[in-house]
Amino acid sequence: MSEPAAERFTLTPERYALVVRIALWTLTGIVLTGAAVRVTGSGLGCPTWPKCTHESLYTELNTHGIIEFGNRMLTSVVGFACLAAFAGAFRRRPRRRDLILLGALLPLGVVAQIVLGGFTVRYDLAPGFVMSHYLLSMVILVAAVALDWRAHRDEGEAPAHSDRLVAFGARALVPLGAITIFAGTAATAAGPHAGGDGTGDVIKRLTFKGAETLRYVIEQHARLATLLGLFAVALWLLARRRGATREQTRPLTWVCILLAVQGAVGGLQYELELPAEIVWAHVTLAALTWVALLFSVAALGKPLPRGAAREPAPAP
Repeated sequence: MSEPAAERFTLTPERYALVVRIALWTLTGIVLTGAAVRVTGSGLGCPTWPKCTHESLYTELNTHGIIEFGNRMLTSVVGFACLAAFAGAFRRRPRRRDLILLGALLPLGVVAQIVLGGFTVRYDLAPGFVMSHYLLSMVILVAAVALDWRAHRDEGEAPAHSDRLVAFGARALVPLGAITIFAGTAATAAGPHAGGDGTGDVIKRLTFKGAETLRYVIEQHARLATLLGLFAVALWLLARRRGATREQTRPLTWVCILLAVQGAVGGLQYELELPAEIVWAHVTLAALTWVALLFSVAALGKPLPRGAAREPAPAP
């Protein structure tokens, strides 16, 4: 007897986890291409929205138009990947309600980004809209990492636990990292890469402290990044000392490495007066660091109950 049509297109947990992982990396990738649009001065390569020009959906044949139009086209790839993660949650067997709810956030986030991107173009890359565009991407990545983490684990699997101080320290990394990224977007919004240089458009910058705005926001961003780096290293040492497994500390190790590289790149771009290529690398590393930070929180898990001793890890 032939298999019912409704059951032919089902996903095993392993295949669904792969779909979710692809969605996560496409969401990360679109952040990198979006940053490339800005540092190449192509933000208004398509000066209208939803059309690319006043007359056409397509770009004019010039470099900056192709860069901006290409980034818009990549959004459709990201949208398809996110929609697949959501629809796949219904076709996964066994079906899980938590994956469906988290999966729904991804396409909704992409739609919100498309709308916000439209306003960003219509208001000529106003700093507030550009900053919000990047920050919304970071919020969507929170949902994507949570979905990825759950999709790679069984529904009845016991959640990870770690020392109370370590677990709460990991959670404290999230707001500190978010504030640091916010300060970074402000630094970019006050800097020379407004996104309209390539097309000759004059873009408003953040100037709340006059000519000193850029120096001020860079200094605040540097202080926050230093604090974040020191906190991450201290947490890594504490986690190893208090019995966290290598599997639990691996994402935190990546956070420390990426922050060290980020510090070197940030110092270099400041000394070289913010060349576009290094600014792009800095923004790229920020997105990757954020993803690693989110995985660190998930890996270290919940705090152990008061007075509970951590069970020793099984021998390899």
